[in-house]
Amino acid sequence: MQDAPHYTFRQTVAADATRYGGGSGLGAVLKLLAGNRMFRVTFTLRSCQALNRMGGPLGKPLRKPLLAACRLLHRWTQHSAAMDLPWETQVGPGLRILHGWGLVVNASARIGANVTLFHGVTLGQKDDLLPTGRVTHYPELGDGVWVGPHAVVIGVSIGEECIVAASSVVTKPMPRRSVVAGNPGKAVAEVTIPDIPHPAQVGRASAMMPGTATSPMPG
Repeated sequence: MQDAPHYTFRQTVAADATRYGGGSGLGAVLKLLAGNRMFRVTFTLRSCQALNRMGGPLGKPLRKPLLAACRLLHRWTQHSAAMDLPWETQVGPGLRILHGWGLVVNASARIGANVTLFHGVTLGQKDDLLPTGRVTHYPELGDGVWVGPHAVVIGVSIGEECIVAASSVVTKPMPRRSVVAGNPGKAVAEVTIPDIPHPAQVGRASAMMPGTATSPMPG
């Protein structure tokens, strides 16, 4: 699974913009910021995470106040989009959110590259109560996963390029390229063609805004 910390801020933002079909240049990003409430949420999430990684003699004194301001901005973008996508969530490049209303994501969830999430999706934790104590599991979506409206993924991993049908409730891990449906969710078919609208070529120059370096983002 491709994690955002392996990419620069510009790479992740450009990959996100590509997924919305408008290209990856600065003009496309500005247009999406002005007119797309879902993109604004991912942009402020990327901004918070980039500020949280600031270092060096100039970056360290500015990191806390800038991050605090960006977190407030991210809270506003979430509110305006009626979704809950915490800034701490690990999200790979090329996230696309469709409609977005009612989306709820646990802060400890992990989302791969080129993932598509519809409105009402819940990515939540699962708690096992054992004699030795509580054990918590968090959801993980592999690269290229498509999750339909009002689907629920609770504390399990979904393999790469899976399709989770609308209103499914997934409580068990699913192998790569499975079509998942039902409550409880089960693998009912195999994905022959992954559903990834406008896939971003993550890690390549074509998925980056002009002038983006190819070196990894500092951890």
